[in-house]
Amino acid sequence: MKTLKLALVFLSIFFCASLFAADNNHKVLLLGDSLSAGFGIKPEQSWARLMQQELQVRHAATLLNASVSGETSSGGRNRLPALLRDYQPGIVVLELGGNDGLRGQPLTLLESNLQAMIDAAQGAGARVLLVGMQIPGSYGARYSKQFKEIFPKVAAKNKLPLVPFLLEAVADHSEWMQADGIHPKEEGQARMKENVLPFLLPMLKLK
Repeated sequence: MKTLKLALVFLSIFFCASLFAADNNHKVLLLGDSLSAGFGIKPEQSWARLMQQELQVRHAATLLNASVSGETSSGGRNRLPALLRDYQPGIVVLELGGNDGLRGQPLTLLESNLQAMIDAAQGAGARVLLVGMQIPGSYGARYSKQFKEIFPKVAAKNKLPLVPFLLEAVADHSEWMQADGIHPKEEGQARMKENVLPFLLPMLKLK
């Protein structure tokens, strides 16, 4: 009888742990900058909000958008530990680095910050989806090229899925871009969501 009770206790613990893991697996934290915060458009029009709706309705998943306009990789690195502790996501989507590039910050700092955020997320039991970014060639061909190459380099080093470029098939449509030439209008948001979705959906499936 005692053995049976112990077995039932262990089964109960295992079942609860499995439910907790399943629940966490379907909690997605998006850590980004103005491109994910919906700068210059209504919040409900942003790609992140469209993604929230897609995940909730079709995939029984939730997305917390912790993106902040003007955020750098350093700022994200500072904020991430508290977000991981409070939200306990199963997946972290990292969309940071654009402001580092636009400010001409050292690329070694960007790479270091991305690695630190990946380490923090994985240390908290979350998997990471890295979102690639590019900056205009007007910032210098060499710097722009090296900036672009950081994301696949970091993804390969950590064996992470990588969205090659958040603004793929958006940035080259000038009519979809705001006057600053950096932030997309409402018309480009659905495409941004579709750029991310094929990489995120496989991560939502339970192992």
